Amino acid sequence: MKVILLKDVKGSGKQGDVINVSDGYARNFLLPKNLAKAATNTAVNEINKQKESLRIKEEEQKAKAEKLASGIEEMTVTIYVKTGEGDRLFGSVSTSDIAQALKKEYDIEVDKKKITLTDHIKLIGEYECKVKLYANVSANLKVIIAKKNK
Repeated sequence: MKVILLKDVKGSGKQGDVINVSDGYARNFLLPKNLAKAATNTAVNEINKQKESLRIKEEEQKAKAEKLASGIEEMTVTIYVKTGEGDRLFGSVSTSDIAQALKKEYDIEVDKKKITLTDHIKLIGEYECKVKLYANVSANLKVIIAKKNK
C-alpha cells in the first residue's frame, strides 16, 4: 500500500515521503496514529506542490542571506569598553555584545549563537568574527574594540 508520511517515522522515512508499506502496517499503525495518509493522486499532487513552494521559499531566504552577507563583509562594528592598565578590558567582549552593536549601528538582527569568535576579546584592537546567516552562507565582520571616553 502506498502512503504519504505526515510526520517523520523512524525506519520508514521523513515527512512528505511517498513510501510503499504493507497493508497491515498502514492500517494498524500509520493511519490510526495520523502518521500517514493514503497516497491518492490528489494527495500526491498536493504534497508535490507543498514541496515546490517550500523549495522556492528556501531559495528566496538563501538569496536574501547572501545579499546580507555581502553587506556585512563591508561593515565595521565599533564597541566602546572600559579598560584598565595596559588597555586590558574589564571582562571580555562576547558575541552578545557584538550582536547588540550590530543591531544598534546597522539595525541588523543576528542571533548571538550565530556569531563565532576565534579568540576571546580581552584587549583593545581590531578583530574579525564569523557571522552565520544561513546554511553554507556566512560573512566575516570586522569588530573594533575602543577605549570608552570617561
